[in-house]
Amino acid sequence: MTLRLFDTETRTVREFAPLVPGRASVYLCGATVQGEPHIGHVRSGVAFDVLRRWLEAHDYDVWFVRNVTDIEDKILTKAAEAGRPWWEWAATYERAFDKAYRQLGVQPPSAEPRATGHITQMVDMMQRLIERGHAYASEGNVYFDVVSYPDYGKLSGHRLDDVHQGESAGAGKRDPRDFTLWKAAKPGEPTWPSPWGPGRPGWHLECSAMAEFYLGPEFDIHCGGMDLVFPHHENEIAQSKAVGHGFARYWLHNGWVTLGGEKMSKSLGNVLSVPNVLKNVRAVELRFYLGSAHYRSMLEYSEKALHDAAASYQRIEAFVHRVADRVGEIPVGKWTDAFAEALDDDLAAPRALAEVHRVVHEGNKALESGALDAARELAGQVRGMLAIFGVCPLDPQWYRPQDNSAALDALDVLVRAELDRRQQARAAKNWADADAARDRLQSAGVEVTDTAAGPEWSLAAPRGKAK
Repeated sequence: MTLRLFDTETRTVREFAPLVPGRASVYLCGATVQGEPHIGHVRSGVAFDVLRRWLEAHDYDVWFVRNVTDIEDKILTKAAEAGRPWWEWAATYERAFDKAYRQLGVQPPSAEPRATGHITQMVDMMQRLIERGHAYASEGNVYFDVVSYPDYGKLSGHRLDDVHQGESAGAGKRDPRDFTLWKAAKPGEPTWPSPWGPGRPGWHLECSAMAEFYLGPEFDIHCGGMDLVFPHHENEIAQSKAVGHGFARYWLHNGWVTLGGEKMSKSLGNVLSVPNVLKNVRAVELRFYLGSAHYRSMLEYSEKALHDAAASYQRIEAFVHRVADRVGEIPVGKWTDAFAEALDDDLAAPRALAEVHRVVHEGNKALESGALDAARELAGQVRGMLAIFGVCPLDPQWYRPQDNSAALDALDVLVRAELDRRQQARAAKNWADADAARDRLQSAGVEVTDTAAGPEWSLAAPRGKAK
């Protein structure tokens, strides 16, 4: 395996060389649990789940940490507006995110730490930063001294003179470019004890402390959305390296899901929540849609694009089920060289999925000619490749056979009668009647494949095997 990844910090595609041979340590900035998850939120979960699966497929022991930010200004504001305790608000939407990840088949992380569970580690990191001259306390607040860290701006490309943290002016802040590590207590807000008085952590500090605790002072890959490059990830680097850590060796950032050319966000009011989208497509189809674009590209949402992706997946799915109907069990096979080359090239999903479609085309040709052994082998390759994307149709996550054999037997009688009429029309060269028969079947969700042994049928989006 020669995996190459685009590193945001160096702006180059670099060969992946893990810190510890055979192990890949990954930290993903998870959700700030302030509200219902939308598809823009979960795109990073899907994108970097593919990375994880590709690493695991090559026998890496993957340590995958995805945090939960459960204390932050937006959470406090929304909970107060709703008249609900902040901790109850955060827990409610943490569960909503967990459900969305499960529905989309995103593997659970090795660890999923909450910010509020790691205040001790944050206090310890602040003390070390103060001792090293990179942070200072003032009026119960603690700030990071940006000028003290010469490499500030390297990740994002920001010039120090142009830096604006987006924070309100803090009490006792020496320089407006400095950012907050610890916020002094305010009336009505939750607090924890610290050497500088009661307060709560700043957002940027949380991830640095949790990454160190779970993955050590240096680890392989740090992931997140491109909106986090500045200031969040820039500030993470400054904190962690100023305290003496090597921190992340590769930085990967996924593109936004956009709507009307703008980033999908709650502030713009253009939110498409996961539960709402799943009223229109199946979870596997939504996952396929989110994973079908290159992870670094912008994904412009439209209902047409979503349904086109769903239809594309259904064609792949139908092929796998048709083969299973004809030959029985399909062992999971090995991906093709072209598929591996695509994913090794910075997880080039569109190229990898183009290879899946090519193999499906070859498999359909094999089915039509009656070459069942070849069809089984090709379907196994498709299973192996789709498993990396987390959308294998025969995976238990997506495939739940039902005891509906009597109904299918009855349906088979009706479909066979329609197919007989179609065959008779074709024999009489009555093409209009033949096409009409096929159209009636398609409108009922029945897909017909002409093979050397005669026409075969399957359900277009099967929930169980059709005979």
